[in-house]
Amino acid sequence: MPARFEPAVLETERLRLRWITPGDVEAMWTLYSDPVVSRYLSRPAFRERIQAEKLVANALAGYADGSSVNFACELRASGEVVGNCMLFRFHDESRRAEVGYSLARAYWGRGYMHESLGALIDYSFGALGLNRLEADIDPRNASSAKSLERLGFVKEGVLRERWVVAGETSDTAYYGLLARDWRWR
Repeated sequence: MPARFEPAVLETERLRLRWITPGDVEAMWTLYSDPVVSRYLSRPAFRERIQAEKLVANALAGYADGSSVNFACELRASGEVVGNCMLFRFHDESRRAEVGYSLARAYWGRGYMHESLGALIDYSFGALGLNRLEADIDPRNASSAKSLERLGFVKEGVLRERWVVAGETSDTAYYGLLARDWRWR
């Protein structure tokens, strides 16, 4: 992986994925302060706006040091930010990274995350030259599992009681997607 990322914009039919900027604090606050959106994340819903400020600061730092790349997902028609998706936990030698994503509740069920992740996967296996993507999800999140499986991710196992978030213990369902399987599709 490069020491730092070059700015990228990914476009789908209805969405534009662009780097998160300081102007996205409010959108990230709105997204991650919703307890329903945050229900299955590895951290609780935001309670303070400073958490969104830190998320944006971490995104900017990740671009600079090459540790992560975080995209705001915005509607092409209006520019409204409806979610985000990212790559992180890069392992350079093995050419792999983990994916993460969230979508505002008002936009669930419309295929926006499928579009976003498809573009992110193309970018990962194309421009970044990765060989493998991984996703760690709460197995109770059936919608997330369905999204990953529609994109060709394979459920590779369950790690029992991996997370404790706000006092609640949960498992991890681990998914993987190989570049060769994506290209075959």
